[in-house]
Amino acid sequence: MITGSLSEKARPQFLARHVVSSLAAELEQGRSLALVRPRSAEFLIERKDRDTFESEKARFLMWHEQEANSLFGFLGKSLVPYEPAPFYFKYRYETDDGVREGTCQDWEIEATFLKWQRRYGEKETLQKMSDRFGAEYPKKGFVLAMGTHKAYPQWLINGVIRLDHGIENEIQQSLF
Repeated sequence: MITGSLSEKARPQFLARHVVSSLAAELEQGRSLALVRPRSAEFLIERKDRDTFESEKARFLMWHEQEANSLFGFLGKSLVPYEPAPFYFKYRYETDDGVREGTCQDWEIEATFLKWQRRYGEKETLQKMSDRFGAEYPKKGFVLAMGTHKAYPQWLINGVIRLDHGIENEIQQSLF
């Protein structure tokens, strides 16, 4: 049940209180959601092979056909992007558990690619994405919203959230 909302100013402090440094410790405690601040984060872009991309396009078409016959279809709203991106967007990063690599399952990164590709073309878009997610975010600070799935018990990157470096320290200092 939603009982309220946070102001823009309160959101970073709320998120920072939930940042963890070990995904293994979270899993040991039975948790399946976590925010982790990656160290030595490297943003990677990898082109999908043709078969994978064509399979994803067919799956998206099927989802849209199902959605058209659902309540959301009658409302004229789509919950599924119209096409997949032809690239995987990944992070290689370090936590207290060691070096990890994961593919971003975050639809916003794919949506960013698709929007910018229409505006700037593929080559410039890939450069802009590298600049944003590979340089700006690591420099200013960000966390990865991580999750597991019962059928797939390993951590997946479900979201990339800008969160300034040092906010956790500010919260610690404000407690004393």
